[in-house]
Amino acid sequence: MAMAKTVHDSSTSVTLLEELKAAAEKLGIRVREERLLREVGYRVRSGSCRLRDTEVIFLDRGLPASAQVDVLVEELANRPLDTIYLSPAARALIERGAANRALAHADREAVGG
Repeated sequence: MAMAKTVHDSSTSVTLLEELKAAAEKLGIRVREERLLREVGYRVRSGSCRLRDTEVIFLDRGLPASAQVDVLVEELANRPLDTIYLSPAARALIERGAANRALAHADREAVGG
């Protein structure tokens, strides 16, 4: 389920993006901004994966900052962030992301998926 756009102002998006990347790094998650190539036959999108013993979040460099923020919010939504300082705006986004994720999970459970 794709998250709705959460940030509209570009300077705010860039500030939040940097803050969320730093939070991910503090959790031991490496954040890499890459140009994710798309070719016929498969669809590449931003998100997390594990490379050997390191968790990595890939952000498509071609996405606007607000879309990259959405990716990071989704990836950080259910992580232990209690010991990491986040601005009220960043924390509110992540809490909203966690609530959206919980609702999506409950909807899948109700449908039997």
